[in-house]
Amino acid sequence: MSDWKPRLIASDMDGTLLRRDDTVSEATVAELGRWRADGVPVVLATGRPPRWMHRIREVLGYGTAVCCNGAVLLDLESFEILSEEPVHPDVLRSVTDELRRRQPDTWFAVEYGLEFRHEPIYQPRWDVDAPGVAEATLEEMVLQPVAKLLARHETLPRDEFVELVQEVIGGRATVTHSSTDALAEISATGVTKASGLATVAERHGVGPGEIVVFGDMPNDIAAFEWVRDGGGRAVAMAHAHPDLLAVATDVTGTNDDDGVARFLNSL
Repeated sequence: MSDWKPRLIASDMDGTLLRRDDTVSEATVAELGRWRADGVPVVLATGRPPRWMHRIREVLGYGTAVCCNGAVLLDLESFEILSEEPVHPDVLRSVTDELRRRQPDTWFAVEYGLEFRHEPIYQPRWDVDAPGVAEATLEEMVLQPVAKLLARHETLPRDEFVELVQEVIGGRATVTHSSTDALAEISATGVTKASGLATVAERHGVGPGEIVVFGDMPNDIAAFEWVRDGGGRAVAMAHAHPDLLAVATDVTGTNDDDGVARFLNSL
């Protein structure tokens, strides 16, 4: 594949495009700009909600971002939500009721639009006193559709908790994770970064075999498999989770070593 070149570039943000200080290097910005100037769209595919996209918009203020693990498509230039694939209230109620029964110390939060609501006992890691963030009861949170349901446990090991959540939910929703904490990210059935990326790619007339995708965590697996199985390049960062490395076609450097830019430059 020495002469292969992508017609669309997709990248995760945290641990991939962003360095540990939450910035994008000048070399990476320049490399992405070079490809974009040649007509290759750059798509961000992230677990982040739209409200966490303001800073990246100042650096890469163009294109469509796949947010909330595929549930939300956001136009970065206008900062308008283009579409949303939500988890509906009946699913929210049944899932949270059963999880609370199975593991009483499970606490919940929800993402919708530009808003975030969490139970009073839920401990946000990055959203303390941020705009759009407020406490709510679980009963209030399950009254309307949400882009993403978050389930957190403060004492169980991450993998054990995520496995429990997957067992409880079954086929009612999609479960993934991208944190070192015991935090499960729950989306509507079939909603993944792959589904969101496929929608954007179709709008550009691009198939999976013409895409290079970068990532580092298990919430990137669906996108990696979709691109890889279609003949494209699924590139894991050097420090990526073992489960993602297992489905990658290539491995590049770390996020702090401009791994994304280096791989693109090699093409």
